[in-house]
Amino acid sequence: MTEPKINALVSPEGSLEILSAHEVNRLKDRSEGGLYRLFRQCALAVLNTGVESDDCKSLMEAHADFDVRLVPQPRGLKLELINAPGHAFVDGELLRAMREHLFSVLRDIVYTHSIPQTIAGFRGDNPEDITNLVFHILRNARVLEPGRQPDMVVCWGGHSIGQEEYQYSKEVGHQLGLRNLSIITGCGPGAMKGPMKGATIGHAKQRVRNGRYVGITEPAIIGAEAPNPIVNELVIMPDIEKRLEAFVRCGHGVIVFPGGVGTAEEILYLLGILLHPDNADLPFPVVFTGTRENAEYFDMIDKFIRNALGDEAAKKYQIIIDDPVKVAQVMRTGIKDVETFRRAMQDAYYFNWMLKIDPVFQMPFEPNHEKMLALQLHRDQPVHMIAANLRKAFSGIVAGNVKESGIKQVQEKGPFEIAGDPTLIKPLEAMLEQFVAQNRMKLPGSSAYRPSYRIVSSAA
Repeated sequence: MTEPKINALVSPEGSLEILSAHEVNRLKDRSEGGLYRLFRQCALAVLNTGVESDDCKSLMEAHADFDVRLVPQPRGLKLELINAPGHAFVDGELLRAMREHLFSVLRDIVYTHSIPQTIAGFRGDNPEDITNLVFHILRNARVLEPGRQPDMVVCWGGHSIGQEEYQYSKEVGHQLGLRNLSIITGCGPGAMKGPMKGATIGHAKQRVRNGRYVGITEPAIIGAEAPNPIVNELVIMPDIEKRLEAFVRCGHGVIVFPGGVGTAEEILYLLGILLHPDNADLPFPVVFTGTRENAEYFDMIDKFIRNALGDEAAKKYQIIIDDPVKVAQVMRTGIKDVETFRRAMQDAYYFNWMLKIDPVFQMPFEPNHEKMLALQLHRDQPVHMIAANLRKAFSGIVAGNVKESGIKQVQEKGPFEIAGDPTLIKPLEAMLEQFVAQNRMKLPGSSAYRPSYRIVSSAA
């Protein structure tokens, strides 16, 4: 049965109700420098909330006749949706959550592209300016709550997981909710949805009425990982680097569930930052966790980290297998330590200003075949640089797997090639093979995975 498509006029829901003439013109601009294409892509993604697909290209092709238009009103604006997916509506009315997300998209796209023009001397390659931009976007989205005690747990993990892993992530979220902790994820399905769904039950039992389920994404990936239905605060950062910085600046601890290359990218980003000498005494609880069947997975991850970054990196996290209660207890205790430290240092609870992030982790990496082959994957460099370059390798594979621009490059020129020191490359290749074997590269039920990468001759 063919899904119906609906035309609707949608009123604002809480995020952005008025626009300047300049902003309206940029959103209508269909040229390369305009914002129309970006806005349409993100709007279509949020209208597919709850639809599990990791193929951005197929999503766009399936809804090629979808359009979104700005309709000026005497007291603000409305959005006209044309040929919108029918599952986004109930009895002809757009679901409220999707309406909120739709205007969150509008808010963040407009703000992200206007704020650099309003800040005197803003430079996109200046680390302090980048951090301030992340702060301003989060503040504008009302993610930063100054009167709230630390309670934000970042949950990372794969969108492509089985039912048992999903249920485990849900039970961890339940235990976090029972301890009045809120959740931040990448907002997609799988291990991003499970903790949020579990936390809603824990919060309900504890009568927590202000539980937060924050989803942080970016334009290049939102089409492949549309927001899950639990997200009640959606933020769209300009790129993956600012998305990752947003996680560690406003989160108070991190839990990592099993995942694929995207999760590996997040782990390397986090460890590369925590290994910086300036962060040596900064408390930040990190737990890797999964079911009993996941023990070998985390043993593989642990060995890869120790080989690439050394045993010192392994001191930055705990591995807890098949024990959701202990995970939540360790996280609650760790966040209490964060609170004590921030109070002593007079640092904000809502934004981790003291965290030192090396510029190499902030500069956007836009993968192509030349950049991927030129990655410095060798040991003759500081350990945080090894982490940074491995992070870029995983980022490129993610792009080739699910991002429209990366998929197009791989289709036109073949897989990205990766080379380097055999002591780094061979374990990397082995881990990637395990990700493929465990179906962590594509959603269950989707077509067979075709690698977006190829390991080529290693440096001697």
